Amino acid sequence: MDYYEVLGVAKGATQDEIKKAFHKLAHKHHPDKGGDEKKFKEINEAYQVLSDTNKRQQYDQFGRVFENGAGPNPFEGGGWSWGNGNPFGEGAEFNMNDLGDIFSEFFGGGGGPFGARASKKDSKKGKDIQIELQIPLEKTLKDNIEKFDLEKQVICHRCSGNGAEPGTKIKECFSCRGTGQVQQVRKTPFGSFTSLAVCPACRGEGTSPEKPCNVCKGEGRTKGHETIEVRIPAGIDSDQVIKLEGKGDAGKKNAKSGNLFIRVFIIKHPVFERRGDDLFAKTEISFPQASLGDEIEIKTLDGTSLLLQVPEGTESGKILKISGKGIPHFQGFGRGNLYIELRIRTPKKLSKKQKELLEKLKEEGL
Repeated sequence: MDYYEVLGVAKGATQDEIKKAFHKLAHKHHPDKGGDEKKFKEINEAYQVLSDTNKRQQYDQFGRVFENGAGPNPFEGGGWSWGNGNPFGEGAEFNMNDLGDIFSEFFGGGGGPFGARASKKDSKKGKDIQIELQIPLEKTLKDNIEKFDLEKQVICHRCSGNGAEPGTKIKECFSCRGTGQVQQVRKTPFGSFTSLAVCPACRGEGTSPEKPCNVCKGEGRTKGHETIEVRIPAGIDSDQVIKLEGKGDAGKKNAKSGNLFIRVFIIKHPVFERRGDDLFAKTEISFPQASLGDEIEIKTLDGTSLLLQVPEGTESGKILKISGKGIPHFQGFGRGNLYIELRIRTPKKLSKKQKELLEKLKEEGL
């Protein structure tokens, strides 16, 4: 589902244009006024995202992003929901590093008090990771748990992430007295200015190990592997993104880990074509079946068999609908439909008797 198409606006639409489009469509499709409830929910969902600057930025970059909850039901209490703020930041309304860069222009790179705090925080936080995951079309019919091995930064097993050799102490930095910051005085044509900068001795940590860990060299993390489990919800479509909080690279010295973003792609099926939540397939029938009508057996995507009634006098290309045998509606109820296109099979080789019978039918005007 494309939120811009749902509201009927261009991708570069202003907030005012989005708001006007929402009010117009909400008035038209409101259930209390006889409108389509499903359509109204789609309009509301689209507006909730595009009217929020952070959510819109996230949607433009990743599409529909969902957080993978740990609860047994992914749709209740911390299950699948919209991520808050910037998926690659902390959800702030502006970037403190950018403000620090402005201070740097005046203080020669010191960054000021804002820049110092942001640098200390951001330098320790683990990086976000983005990967792609391919799944077969059949797995969109129900919730699935996918497992895979991910190479990334993990917490050091020897020091448990604190960066110190086991049995040694972590001391307060002598230079900054544990603040992680030192004062700098800079002379400019406008006079002398005092600013705060990251402590060069402890690199903004405020502490330092008496003896760095032999394995991670004091970082508190090392290169390693982790087995990741992710719940893929029924009805998910290609190019949708799942967010796993804290499953990115481990941070330095037990700092916050980054997030893992999994972009899902659906493998093309040899028989069934997906269009939204509907499935389309083709099957061949003989000329007598098309002319006289018949009951044929077809296979559905989940492997079960169904009997399909072919009407008398069916023409090649006729499409029959089987309700509720498509893809489950994502984060909703019910399923799409299955559409079967009937193609009349023309035999390439005929026996002598078959030719004689067809000649007789030809004489009868058939």
